[in-house]
Amino acid sequence: MKHLFTLLSALLLAMSLHAQQGAITGKITANGKPVQFANVAIPALKTGAIADQQGVFNIRNVQPGTYDIRISMIGYQPLTLKKNIGAKQTITLDISLEEDLSKLNEVVVTGVSRATAVRKNPIPIAVIGKRAMNMNVNNNIIDAIVKGVPGVSAVTTGPNISKPFIRGLGYNRVLTLFDGVRQEGQQWGDEHGIEVDQYGIARAEVVKGPASLTYGSDALAGVINMIPDVPETEPGKLKGSFLTDYHTNNGMIGSSLGLAYNKNDWKYVLRGTFKAAHNYQNKIDGFVYGTAFREYNLTALARVDKSWGHSQWGASLYDNTQEIPDGSRDSLTRKFTRQVKDADDNIKDRPIVPDNELRTYTLNPLHQHIQHYRFYNRTRWQLGKGDLNSLLAVQQSVRREYNHPEMPVQPGLYVVLNTLNYDFRYNLPSIAGIESTAGVNGMYQRNRSRNATDFPIPDYDLFDIGGFLFARKTIGQVDISGGIRYDTRHIHWNDFYVGSNKDNGFDKKYNLPDTTGATLQFPAFRHNYTGISGSLGITWNLSQRVLLKANVARGYRAPNINEIGANGLDPGAHIVYLGNREFKPEFSFQQDLGFLAYLPDLDISVEVFNNNINNYIYQARLYDANGEPVVIVPGNVTYRYQQSSARLYGAEVSVNLHPRTVPWLTMDNSAAYTEGRNRNKALIGLYGDAARYLPFIPPLHIRSALKATATRNFGMLSKAYVRAEVDRFAAKDHFYGVDDTETYTAGYTLINFGAGSGIVNKKGKTVLELFLQLDNAFNVAYQANMNRLKYFEYYNESPNGRRGIYNMGRNFSAKVIVPF
Repeated sequence: MKHLFTLLSALLLAMSLHAQQGAITGKITANGKPVQFANVAIPALKTGAIADQQGVFNIRNVQPGTYDIRISMIGYQPLTLKKNIGAKQTITLDISLEEDLSKLNEVVVTGVSRATAVRKNPIPIAVIGKRAMNMNVNNNIIDAIVKGVPGVSAVTTGPNISKPFIRGLGYNRVLTLFDGVRQEGQQWGDEHGIEVDQYGIARAEVVKGPASLTYGSDALAGVINMIPDVPETEPGKLKGSFLTDYHTNNGMIGSSLGLAYNKNDWKYVLRGTFKAAHNYQNKIDGFVYGTAFREYNLTALARVDKSWGHSQWGASLYDNTQEIPDGSRDSLTRKFTRQVKDADDNIKDRPIVPDNELRTYTLNPLHQHIQHYRFYNRTRWQLGKGDLNSLLAVQQSVRREYNHPEMPVQPGLYVVLNTLNYDFRYNLPSIAGIESTAGVNGMYQRNRSRNATDFPIPDYDLFDIGGFLFARKTIGQVDISGGIRYDTRHIHWNDFYVGSNKDNGFDKKYNLPDTTGATLQFPAFRHNYTGISGSLGITWNLSQRVLLKANVARGYRAPNINEIGANGLDPGAHIVYLGNREFKPEFSFQQDLGFLAYLPDLDISVEVFNNNINNYIYQARLYDANGEPVVIVPGNVTYRYQQSSARLYGAEVSVNLHPRTVPWLTMDNSAAYTEGRNRNKALIGLYGDAARYLPFIPPLHIRSALKATATRNFGMLSKAYVRAEVDRFAAKDHFYGVDDTETYTAGYTLINFGAGSGIVNKKGKTVLELFLQLDNAFNVAYQANMNRLKYFEYYNESPNGRRGIYNMGRNFSAKVIVPF
C-alpha cells in the first residue's frame, strides 16, 4: 500500500509539472521567404526542432524559465534569442534570418598565425568543403582540390598520382599539410603522390602565393592544408557513416567507414578506407597498362576541450601499392608490352600484354609500395589574454619501387624517411589594437636506403629551424598584416659507396669501413642554407560586401635533396637525375592584387599576381661534348638540374551567379591563366623560343558549371540537384621545348554532368546521400600538358599518328554515403 501511494504521488506530480509546461512555435523567413530545415535549439534543455518546408517549427513541453534559443541554417547568419517561457504559455516567434556572407566571414587557419576571417586576410586563400569534393569524380584528394580551386593544377602519372602545383610551381615549392602537419614523403619524385585518405577530409584550405612566413622553406608557391573530418556528436551517442564509390572507367571501388563518439569533453574519430582499381582506358590506347592501384588507410583522432584550451591527438596509416607504367608498346599494333627481362631487356622487343591482364585487379610485379605512418599532437593553452599553441609530430615514409621482373621481390628503390616536426607559437595579448604572434618551427629528418639496387639520393640528415614575428591591426576600414622570418637549414651526408652484389648481380650499398670493390657514388657533403622571408598586406573593406586586397611577399626555399645530391636512377620515373651541390636557395618576390565582391545576386573575385624568382631550379637533358644525349642507364633518359632566374604572372577570375529571383539556380564560372618565363639568357640565346618558357605551366583553363537545386523535398528526395559543367583547356603553345622536354599540346573541351540527392525518412532524417557523375561525357581523346604519360613514347613514328599516352576517357561514377 505504501509503494502504491508513492507511485500515485509521483504520477500526480509529473502530470502537474507537464500541465505547467509551455511551448514555442514560430516561422523562420529570409527576405520574406520561408527558410526550410532551419535548426532551432534550446541548449540548456538539450531539445529543439527542425523547421518544415514552410519554415514553421514547434517545440512542446518546455519547462518554465528563461532560455537562449539558437537558430541556425547553412547560408544564413546564426541568431540567438533570449526568451522567458511561463507556465502553460505558448510563445510565437517571427524570426527573420540574414544571408550569411560565409565566403568572407569564413574562418581559416592556414597561412596565418591564428584563426582569421577570410575578409581580413590579404593573402589569396581558397576553401573547398566536403560536399563540393563529393560532387566531383576524384581518384585522389589532389584531384578534388584541383577541380574546386582556380589556379591549382597537378602533374599526373596515371589516375592515382597527382602532385599539386599552385600558379605554375610545384614539387617542394608547394607545402602540403595534414591537419597542420607538413607532409614529408620524398616529394622530389615525379611519380610520388600525396599520402592522405581522400574520404577522411572535411575541407581543404589553399594559400596561393609565398607562405614562408609561417612555415619556412617549401612554401614558396603556397600551402594546401587538408583538414580531417571531426563530426559533431551528441554526448554518449555513436555517430558514423559508410561510403562506397565506384568508377566505370578503371573499375575503381572505394569503401570508407567513419565513426565518431563524444563523452566527457572528449571526441573520438576513427576511419578506415579501402580503394582498388584496374588499368584506366581511353579510345586511343584502350586500357593503359601499368596504372592499376590498391590503397588502404586508417586514421584515428582524439580531442579534448577544457577551460584551459584543447588538445588533439592523431594517428594515421597509409598503404598504397601502385603499378609503374613505362609506356612500352608494339611498334605496329600500338598494344602495350611488358618487361620480362633485366640484363638483356630490349624495350622495343617485349611481349604484348594479354587482354585478360589489362582489366585485372591483380597488380603486376613492377610496382611501387608506399607506406606512410603519422602520429601527432596539437595543443592550445589559454594563458590569460594570450594563448600558446604547440604541434609535435613524428612520421615515417617507406617507399619501395620494384623494377626487376626476373627478381620481383627485389626492390630497385627502397628508402625510409623519418621526420620529426615541431611548431610553437604564442599569440600575445592585443596591445593598442595590434594582434601579434611570435613563433618557431622546423623539422629533423633522417633518410636511409635499405636493400635496394638503385640509389638516386644519398643517406642524409637534415635539420632546420626558423623563427617569425607576425602582427596585424585594423584601422577603420583597413586591415593591415605582415611579418618577418629567418630560416636556417643544415643538411649533410657521409661518403656513400655502391658496388656489385654477388648474390643477385645488381648493385648494393657498401657500408664503411668495408668498401672493397665499391665506387664512391655520393661524396660527403655538409652545408647550411639560410634565408629571410616576409610579407606585408592590406585589406580595404569598401563595404561589408566589397573588398580590395594587396600583398607583397618574399619567399624562401632551400634546394631539396634531389636537386643537390641526386646521382642515380629513379626507377619509377625512368629518369637518371644528376644534382648540383653548388645550388643557392630560391628567393621569390611576389605581388598580389585582389578584388572581391559578394553581392546579393553574384560573387566576383579577381586575383592577379606577379612573381619573380631568383635561382629558380629546373631539369634539363644532359648532352655529351658531341651533342649526343647522355645515356647512363639504357632505356632511361638523363637529366641534370639547372638554376637561373624566372618570372611567373597571371590571374584567376571567378563570377558566380545566384539570383534571388531564381533561388534554385546557380552558375559558377572561373578562368585561370599562368605564364612562366625562363630568364636564362644563355640558354635562350642557344635554343631561342624553345627555352623561353618554364616547364609544367598549365594552359588557360575556363570552367562553367550550371546547377539546379530543389528548394523543397520531393517525396523522399531532399536537396536534390542536377549539374552540367564545361571544362575548356586552351592549347599550350608556350612550353619548355629544349630537347623535346615538352611539346605542343592541343586544346580540348570536356563536358561533365552530375546529379545527387539526400534520401530522408518519414521523420525528415537523412538516411542516405547519393552522388552521380558522368565525366568526359563525349569520350574526348585528349592529352593534358601536365600528364607525364604524354611523353612515354619510344618511337619516332607511330602507325596511327598518335604519340604518347592519352588521359582517361568517359567515366561514370556513383557514390553513396549512409549516415547512422
